Amino acid sequence: MRRADRLLQIIQILRRARRPYPASAIAEELEVSLRTIYRDIADLMGNRVPIRGEAGVGYVLEDGYDVPPLMFTEAELEAIMLGMRMVQERGDDELKLGARDAIAKIAAVIPENLKSTFIDAPLYAADFGLKTADTVDVAQIRFAMRDQRKLKLNYSDESGAASERIIWPISIGYFRSARVVVAWCELRVDFRHFRTDRIEKMEVLDERYRPRRATLYSDWWKIHMLPYCEQMTPQKSRQP
Repeated sequence: MRRADRLLQIIQILRRARRPYPASAIAEELEVSLRTIYRDIADLMGNRVPIRGEAGVGYVLEDGYDVPPLMFTEAELEAIMLGMRMVQERGDDELKLGARDAIAKIAAVIPENLKSTFIDAPLYAADFGLKTADTVDVAQIRFAMRDQRKLKLNYSDESGAASERIIWPISIGYFRSARVVVAWCELRVDFRHFRTDRIEKMEVLDERYRPRRATLYSDWWKIHMLPYCEQMTPQKSRQP
């Protein structure tokens, strides 16, 4: 890898990191020595790239730093297309349209020699199809999550028992048989999961919930997902 490409890759790695990222992990990903990474980071900082941190602790890239558009690699384009195809098979109507528009925008700006790699990526997203149809507009649930608004639901559980709930939506799972809303339920005072095909009526309320959605999601992950992941692998699972 050319040094200029490696410097851009270091910036890209730090851009995607959510917390201080150790130089050892950067060196492992780029398959170079730790000494090389320390030298590269020092050069980037010397050229006024706003990187903060220190050896043995980790590095972060400050918000707001902009770099020229990075050229996609073939693997990156294939990963994007596979994700888009999954969305087109399992997403709600608005997400499917968003995926099609995103594909068109990316195809319009990448070089001609990479367009076939992107458009004709030999990766398949199976069309399992949903066994049940949504009874509400899932786009409204995603809006409520982005804006941290509460939802009022008329919901029927698996046995058909009806209830009225006020929930704080924090995530949506797109599964083979159904879409599932992960939320804090005020009635149960706990995290609960709601299938969208069992929501009989839904209203987006003006009232916003606190704490932040990301905090609630992290709490839910630790309670419901982390124990399962730790059973599946000997390595400590990380939050996605």
